[in-house]
Amino acid sequence: MSLNTVRNLLELACKNEPEKVGLIDSDVRYTFAALKRDVDKIAHYLVSLDLPRGSRIGIYSNKSYNQVIAILAVLSTGHLFVPITRLLKSEQVNYIIRDSGASVIITDCAKIESIKATDFTGKIISYEPSDASDVSFEEIYKFYSGKYECITYGHDNAAITYSFGSEGNPRGIVIDNRALVDGARIVSNYLDIRKDDVLSGILSFNLDYGLNQIFVTLYRTATLVIHRFLLPGDFFTHLINDAVTVLPLMPIHITQMFDEDLHRIPKSAHFKALRTITSSGGNITSMMLANVKKYFPDAKFYAMHGLTEALRSSYLSPEQLETRPKSIGKAIPDVELYIVNKEGNGCKPYETGELIHRGACIYKGYWNAPEETAKRFKSIAILEKIIKPQGELTDEIVIASGDFVYKDEEGYLYFVSRKDDMIKTRGYRVSPYEIESVIRENIPAITASAVFSIPNEEIEEEIVLIYSARSELAKNEILFELKKHLPNYMLPEQIEYRLTMPLKSLHEKEVDKEVLRREFMGTL
Repeated sequence: MSLNTVRNLLELACKNEPEKVGLIDSDVRYTFAALKRDVDKIAHYLVSLDLPRGSRIGIYSNKSYNQVIAILAVLSTGHLFVPITRLLKSEQVNYIIRDSGASVIITDCAKIESIKATDFTGKIISYEPSDASDVSFEEIYKFYSGKYECITYGHDNAAITYSFGSEGNPRGIVIDNRALVDGARIVSNYLDIRKDDVLSGILSFNLDYGLNQIFVTLYRTATLVIHRFLLPGDFFTHLINDAVTVLPLMPIHITQMFDEDLHRIPKSAHFKALRTITSSGGNITSMMLANVKKYFPDAKFYAMHGLTEALRSSYLSPEQLETRPKSIGKAIPDVELYIVNKEGNGCKPYETGELIHRGACIYKGYWNAPEETAKRFKSIAILEKIIKPQGELTDEIVIASGDFVYKDEEGYLYFVSRKDDMIKTRGYRVSPYEIESVIRENIPAITASAVFSIPNEEIEEEIVLIYSARSELAKNEILFELKKHLPNYMLPEQIEYRLTMPLKSLHEKEVDKEVLRREFMGTL
């Protein structure tokens, strides 16, 4: 078995700290030995299904200790796990199942009906006993025991995570074991994660930022405490009672925690244990920073920037936060970042160009999407005007990120824009195209629609829908229909009617969103 596998991280944690509690979920506490024991039983059962190596196994459930066991079990088999976000509607779940070719779904009882609403015909494994599933974790634990051994390699594909692309349907990115382990190793080191740390499990385990918390915990034999952010008061109680020392967040969480009546937020003295806060997945506003500094004065704050095609590219060290609050920092260890202009030359300070990522944490490519892969995964030859590959070897892959950035005189990076028109809101990437497609297919009264974003300091970007029709429709009528097909975070915050829409050209009949955006914001 390769050293660069998540399975190896689990085995080492069990060997080095068998009796240490590594996972906590409310009243459930798992030592590393107990965690490996249950993971082995589920993995043993999955292997007994005699699926071809590399089969895809979907995990569609609410966040829990069972979900962590399911993830680690699949990663102990040589198969790939496919996280399916719990907020997705059945048609989106169905698309991911079909696109990935998942033959097994692991779920909780609350989600079985959503699976039944799709055309899935494979095996369903539930955490709790259910007449609607083929088998449950409880039943597997009773009948599977004994030593379990597996062979996995760093180059084995480990996961397919889905996010929404500019062409509408969710697209899967393939991640191998090596990238997951590199991410755990690199992040653990630059954040100085320690054995005695308690990590807050506030993030979803459906995307790489949240998954990284699991693997960092194994890598450092730290402790992960799962928390479901429902109310700010409960969140602060979690920080205090669980003595959290490392808090990974998305910007939306910072907004939510301070939605509480500020007089009801515990005093900063209660958060002395908290020493590290991280944020990724969007911009940090000055208001967010002010609140974090006020209530968590003893914690170091790391702003991080990642890519769909790589876990992490850059981070801003805490000592630079006040000096360069808008910067996305510099490259993480084991990564080189270049800024390239249209001519392929390296950009000078304050010249905007595309960010190119070279080195660790690069994923394998897009699942069943060679054209999408070709857009982002490039030969190192695209850097030929900046560096000379040793020995003329040009088969190394780098990531052309699609992010446009510039650097200052000291090499600190600043994000400018994205190559596509993706929207980032509430910590999610949202495709305008998908919202427009749902409107086209389900609201025939609307003859044309345009979805775009405007800045919103609390949620980063606010979704705006402009539409045309023979007559104006009730906003509630539009939202009612959209809610049937889209999760809440994809619903427009503002909806406006236009009798006619501006077009880029009469020939193409394409709506000019930039004109609409400027009109909407009063800048035209």
